[in-house]
Amino acid sequence: MATVAELPPATAPTTSPARSAREVVPAALWDKQVGLLMRDYPYDSVMAARVLGQGYAYLLTAMRHRGEGLGLAPSALVDIGVHTVILDTVSYFELCDRFNDGRYLHHVPEVDFKNDGSVLRTADLIAADGWEVDLSLWADAATCGPCHPGNDSH
Repeated sequence: MATVAELPPATAPTTSPARSAREVVPAALWDKQVGLLMRDYPYDSVMAARVLGQGYAYLLTAMRHRGEGLGLAPSALVDIGVHTVILDTVSYFELCDRFNDGRYLHHVPEVDFKNDGSVLRTADLIAADGWEVDLSLWADAATCGPCHPGNDSH
């Protein structure tokens, strides 16, 4: 049985200067995925971009820490951005190829929700990795959909 490494305690993430996911996502793909979010959710372009950006920051952090068994977890809102990215499978495969050494980062959700602080610890790790953190999108930590810890998935 794999053990989950402990992340540092949650604090308010501070990032300065922080990277934006828009720096790594081609403009046409970004616009398409923002459009998908606006089509599928009651978001305007600003909210869609916020959710998408945090979804990318989460995935890129998960890729950077592949194999560390950290038990990363997005908030429910950030998970919407994650799903928008991974359901665009051709683009997601290219993201994995570029940022995950060609390895596909699988999505293995668990059934039971958890409220163990892992969502805010994940936001801290994203900030520590230099990504912008929109903390208000991480505030619904109690309703996170946990992902399978201890393997190379998110």
